[in-house]
Amino acid sequence: MTSGHPDGTTAAMGPRLRAARERHGSTLAGVSCATGIAPSTLSRIETGRRKPTLEVVLRLAEEYGVSLDYLAGTAPAPAPARRTSGDGKTVLPLTPYVGGLHAHKHVLPAVEEEPNRPRQVSHEGHEWLCVLYGRLRLALGGQDLVLAAGDVAEFDTRTPHGVANAGPGTPVEYLVLFGPQGERPRPRTPPVPGPGVHQGLSGPRPRDSTGAPTSSTAPASSPRPDSGSDHDRCSGAS
Repeated sequence: MTSGHPDGTTAAMGPRLRAARERHGSTLAGVSCATGIAPSTLSRIETGRRKPTLEVVLRLAEEYGVSLDYLAGTAPAPAPARRTSGDGKTVLPLTPYVGGLHAHKHVLPAVEEEPNRPRQVSHEGHEWLCVLYGRLRLALGGQDLVLAAGDVAEFDTRTPHGVANAGPGTPVEYLVLFGPQGERPRPRTPPVPGPGVHQGLSGPRPRDSTGAPTSSTAPASSPRPDSGSDHDRCSGAS
């Protein structure tokens, strides 16, 4: 949205007018013939060297079939299209462009009981998903994983895979980055483990039958009796 100052609003109309004309498939000469506005005037307006009057803006809006809100930069952004499948899953696209990684938000409705193993599909591509809320059951090849909020999975989609709400009682929300040609997220920084974090483990954390994470840390061995350091033995009290 542009500044509320009138000068800022009219100055920002030039690029929008040019974009509207190009989408309309018109030349400056053609618009001039249709509106009676000189081509030189249209050119100066589009390049910001001249501020359009209200009469000119009204003529051009009618010619291009756009609203004054659009030209002023105050039109609300269009809402992303939602898709709902037969099983009640809602998919909210987050990337309107075509090509490269596709980002979506998926929402699975709440279920009363844990469903059967989800139906699996396979196709070209690479997928990265992150659970935002709830518990997601991922059937990946011969594996069955339960992912909770914050868990991430990444896999080649040629491997048979399917998802379902691990339920019961709450919906599941998760993000998906899908590369149809095998594109995948590229980390630009090396992982920096925090204090006490064991390196070399990846993938979802193991979980018990209740979905709670299980410990992967071996129990600490019993400490040996303190026999004192060499320094202590040499400098102890006589």
